[in-house]
Amino acid sequence: MHYQILAIIVVLSYLVGLFGSNRKFGFWGYFFASILLTPIVGLLLVFASDKRPKK
Repeated sequence: MHYQILAIIVVLSYLVGLFGSNRKFGFWGYFFASILLTPIVGLLLVFASDKRPKK
């Protein structure tokens, strides 16, 4: 049971990382933030952040 919850958190965090890949902190920043804080908070961080400036 615990492994299923962990797997769901990792998959949701992966999706949050994908959503945040074009944002300020990139995929890995939002992925680890979602793992540490929860995927819901990670998604809120993605929506609150700015897009990456174009080079």
